[in-house]
Amino acid sequence: MAIIELDGVRPLTYDLMAGDIIAFIEEAVGGPAHLVGHSDGANVALHVALRRPDLVRKAVLISGNFHHDGLLPVVFDDLTDPGVIAALGPRYGEVSPDGEAHFPVLAEKVLRMARAEPTLTEDDLAAVAVRTLVMAGDDDVVRLEHTAALYRAVPGAELAVVPGTSHLLVLDKPGTVYGLVADFLATDPVPTLAPIRRAP
Repeated sequence: MAIIELDGVRPLTYDLMAGDIIAFIEEAVGGPAHLVGHSDGANVALHVALRRPDLVRKAVLISGNFHHDGLLPVVFDDLTDPGVIAALGPRYGEVSPDGEAHFPVLAEKVLRMARAEPTLTEDDLAAVAVRTLVMAGDDDVVRLEHTAALYRAVPGAELAVVPGTSHLLVLDKPGTVYGLVADFLATDPVPTLAPIRRAP
């Protein structure tokens, strides 16, 4: 939703999209909401959680990155790949007032943003005050080390690396991904028998 609304005269930035989501939650929801974001959506959700934790119940960050150096260089080829455009263009066309033919234009704007943003640090992530699930594919365009750094830097975060999946893990194994998301959103943390990071 945020990308569609922003794909006009304004440039795409995570901060701008986070502002749109904050306004939507305030006006349409009227109170805290669960935020589940994939890829750029995860980055937007992270920005919202940092700016307005009072509006976020729980956050699920799927294949997100807190700094642009967390992406493998191949990501800049993927969004212009004809196969990727053929796979994602129709989905974009179903919800965009600009139509499917506009997807390559949006893809280029997303790539420009991804080369320069986000620019958060691990110290910034220490301020995340909502329960957070970090998820990625084991063959993701977000470096696994970067995903681990995100998980370690967010206080109390939980981690799920989905085996046999790519950056499009929500399409590769939707049952697994959405099962993990639903369980995280519907339940409280369970006490583990041998905690290390979450030891009291």
